[in-house]
Amino acid sequence: MASTFNFFAIIVMACVVFVLLRGLMNMMRGGSGNRSNKLMQMRIVLQAVALVLILLALYFGGVRG
Repeated sequence: MASTFNFFAIIVMACVVFVLLRGLMNMMRGGSGNRSNKLMQMRIVLQAVALVLILLALYFGGVRG
């Protein structure tokens, strides 16, 4: 079960990088500020999802601390 969470966490982290780069490119090109804001909001949500998936993978993976 932990490997499933690991897989989805990696996918979501890749999405975070993609959205971050899109937002930065939009800002560098002088694009719409509203679009940059929406992309950065999406990045925050994706980071929260990635964090939850990582914590679930650790919990179900039996990591002892």
